[in-house]
Amino acid sequence: MSIEIIVAIIVLVAIVAGVAWWAGQRRRTDRLKERFGPEYERAVESTDDRRRAESDLEAREERVDALDIRALSGPDRARFGERWRVIQGLFVDDPPTAVEEADDLIGEVMRTRGYPVADFEQRAADISVDHPQVVDQYRTAHRIAERRITGDVDTEQLRQAFVHYRALFAELLETETPASTSPGLEAPPSRRGDEARVDTKTEPAEPARRPW
Repeated sequence: MSIEIIVAIIVLVAIVAGVAWWAGQRRRTDRLKERFGPEYERAVESTDDRRRAESDLEAREERVDALDIRALSGPDRARFGERWRVIQGLFVDDPPTAVEEADDLIGEVMRTRGYPVADFEQRAADISVDHPQVVDQYRTAHRIAERRITGDVDTEQLRQAFVHYRALFAELLETETPASTSPGLEAPPSRRGDEARVDTKTEPAEPARRPW
């Protein structure tokens, strides 16, 4: 066999291998985008390195696959639903405490389902595997819950945190919609002023509103 033919074969094999590698990477990317949704883009932006972000997301999948995540029993679901109803009622008179208790309840539901809950960042990473559509809301709600300790939040921000907690709570309870399948999870009516914020440093305090 001439040297030219050998070189041509080597080049062809390299091209085929390259195309196969590219196709494999593309399938990997498409799968992760479908699995993680908005969390995929967040991971890429936070690392500024697509390969590293994808490796991190795959590591999350492997970690959660190794956990004993289980569905809630009927009694547990009813018990947690009732507790949520009580906390939701508390928001009217004491928004900061209601947000704190909602945060605690989310942690308890996660623990009951088999998620480790010691570290918040790890908790959010674990949640992102099966609940990617609400995990960023969870992060936002948790940040607001932490800021409430210093009083650096207003009632509207607390309301938004509570709504975010409710979205994750509904998913953890595996309810189809908050409005129809679990006590205390009435869906909020659509309002045009949901994004409004109240500056507590310049505006007088307003009465607490229901978060729903």
